[in-house]
Amino acid sequence: MNHRVIDPVPEELILAELTPERLLRSTNKGGNDIYVVNAHNAPNTMNEIGRLREIAFRAAGGGTGKECDIDRYDLMDPPCQQLIVWDPQTHLILGGYRFIIGPDIKMENGVPRIATSHMFRFSDLFINDYLPYTIELGRSFVRLEYQSSRAGAKALYALDNLWDGLGALTVVYPQIKYLFGKVTMYPNYSTECRNMILYFLHKHFPDHQELVRPITPLGLDIDLAAMQALFVGDTFKEDYKILNTAVRACGFNIPPLVNAYMSLSPKMKMFGTAINDEFGDVEESGIFFAIDEIFEEKKRRHIGTYTNPHR
Repeated sequence: MNHRVIDPVPEELILAELTPERLLRSTNKGGNDIYVVNAHNAPNTMNEIGRLREIAFRAAGGGTGKECDIDRYDLMDPPCQQLIVWDPQTHLILGGYRFIIGPDIKMENGVPRIATSHMFRFSDLFINDYLPYTIELGRSFVRLEYQSSRAGAKALYALDNLWDGLGALTVVYPQIKYLFGKVTMYPNYSTECRNMILYFLHKHFPDHQELVRPITPLGLDIDLAAMQALFVGDTFKEDYKILNTAVRACGFNIPPLVNAYMSLSPKMKMFGTAINDEFGDVEESGIFFAIDEIFEEKKRRHIGTYTNPHR
């Protein structure tokens, strides 16, 4: 049962917590600002983030069902940090990500204390050689009314603004070499399109080392012969064109975040797909890539444009 979502947090309470030292950067487009806060130093802002996340995720067919999407990973010590896009004109949070850096990840009973650990099993190689140098990303959202281009330029740039924030994090935390996140497919998305996307991701971004695997993999009823006959491209670009055309022919689009990740790095790894039974039974696919393997054009745009606002 879904509870009623909490009322909006008064903007003056949020403004009081968005202090200058929490400013990460200004965005490349849209005239917005990126802040990094957490539940301990900005509890009111955390409540508003939780409210907006729950609204956005419910609308897509997921969500926690609680009055506010805040969980133990937001509240633990050290907590996940919250990266938000803030519009200084309207005083609205337009979108966000939460993240935790490798050095802040504690182990519990031999398992990393991160939100994906109830869905994925991590190899010793991943825990020892990769996780200490990794940012784990999750809970990405764009404010519901900014998910439509009808909201104007600010809406068009909201996801791009988030990438500006992630790019800045790779400079602020120079010890971080990898990004580990997940892409979400919601129950209301086409099964046929989902299967095409997952086949495509596995074909072009396999995890041959089995660094991370779903504990209970999503049961996929994929017609492999049909997929092999469909995806006949020799390159990622050729197959991507096929995928995009096929998905659109079904009346859907490739989800924006899936698109964004696929276009970041040619050497991304796909860790398989699990059902998130704590989040409306959405389907989560783990993805992973090295920061130094991000396409140069993306590096220039989201990392190269970063300047420290506190100098």
